[in-house]
Amino acid sequence: MSIRVAAIVLTAMCLAPLTAQQPSAVSLVITNGIVVTVDGTRRVLNPGAVAIDGSTIVAVDTPAAVAGRYRAAETIDAGGKVVMPGLINTHTHAAMVMFRGLGNDLALMDWLQKYIFPAEAKTVSPDFVRIGTQLAALEMIKSGTTMFADMYYFEEEVGKVAKTAGLRGVLGQTVIEFPVPDAQTPADALKRTEAFAKMFDHDELITPSIAPHSVYTLDANTLTAVSELAKRLNIPIQIHLSETSAEIGMSQERHKQRPVAFLESLKFWAPTTLAAHAVWINDDEIALLKQRGVGVSNNPESNMKLASGTAPVMKYRQAGVNVGIGTDGAASNNDLDMFEAMRQAAFQQKLVTMNPTAISAGDAIEMATVAGARALGRNRLGSLAAGMLADLIIVDMSSPRQQPLFDPVAQIVYASRGDDVVTTIVNGKVLMRDREVLTLNEARVIAEARTAADLVRKAVQ
Repeated sequence: MSIRVAAIVLTAMCLAPLTAQQPSAVSLVITNGIVVTVDGTRRVLNPGAVAIDGSTIVAVDTPAAVAGRYRAAETIDAGGKVVMPGLINTHTHAAMVMFRGLGNDLALMDWLQKYIFPAEAKTVSPDFVRIGTQLAALEMIKSGTTMFADMYYFEEEVGKVAKTAGLRGVLGQTVIEFPVPDAQTPADALKRTEAFAKMFDHDELITPSIAPHSVYTLDANTLTAVSELAKRLNIPIQIHLSETSAEIGMSQERHKQRPVAFLESLKFWAPTTLAAHAVWINDDEIALLKQRGVGVSNNPESNMKLASGTAPVMKYRQAGVNVGIGTDGAASNNDLDMFEAMRQAAFQQKLVTMNPTAISAGDAIEMATVAGARALGRNRLGSLAAGMLADLIIVDMSSPRQQPLFDPVAQIVYASRGDDVVTTIVNGKVLMRDREVLTLNEARVIAEARTAADLVRKAVQ
């Protein structure tokens, strides 16, 4: 080896350790917070830090460790606040916020047939759905929801609004047997689904889906066509399933089988299928849902308000079924606050099982985040770990009802509310900072919603 080459090699060897120690550039670091990871070991780092590069989390560690390894274009100091995964609402009808408070204290079928279906027939249009979804998106961003599963009409409008707002969505075009605002027949709805799926194919935020309303509003041929389309397009299915005891009777009368058995006879299940509610389910059906990889959305507030019943959540979890939490539409809840839904999911199971250890605070957060993501077939969401997508929220813990703070996980579930969220981040993008929503004009959204509400008032007079 020549003296010159040896010198170059020696210089490179001497400089290599220095180069390796240089911090890597990342887009965002959140530091000094109480980091509730919801990872496989449910780590809580206090204090902790999260490094994000683009849309991906690259590190979750102590503030010192992250500062030593990364140099951020933007840093958020979360001192005294909780940093956690964004909440995932596994079942809602976003635009139905426009029917919030319409027809209260009724059973499901009375509520639907006397109020909701007639009001929808007179009011729902693409613009109505756009306005309602804007209001829902504003509410979700301000209360810490970063992804939502939706079922409604003119679902392309829901997709456009969600994308503008920066929210992640699994959005389902509804298929139902009677004429509705966007489709006169189920065949029309299937065509709309195909166009919708093409519009958002491989979108970073929007996952198109198909949403057959239920077993009691669709026949075997249509449900089979739904399943075949979902499989051909490789999109998820969302369906209301066994929500009420009355639905069981209607299915047996119409199809001669209980809902789960009927769908099984049709080979209905897609690779990703989400069953909303799934309250009136027996042990054999739970085993079948697990076998078919069906996820479940538990909607405790809606189920309680409509007196639909209580889903067997403990049995689902023991069987290994992925169970997320949903609010349902704000027309039957009456809000989209996933903190409240998370709390009620825990309380309801403790009550019906008479077991205070059923659905712990940690279990509830898991259901509202990573388990919900899995139920929707999204395995890179719902926890804070390297390689996961950067959907997270920062929750202020300074209000009087959150003092003193002994256990941050329990405090999040049992004391926090949606309006404690101060920052919402989706796909690495800040949607709300210090309670200011950056992607929607709040005053304009509310003004448009108030104007559209006049249509609803006229429709129900």
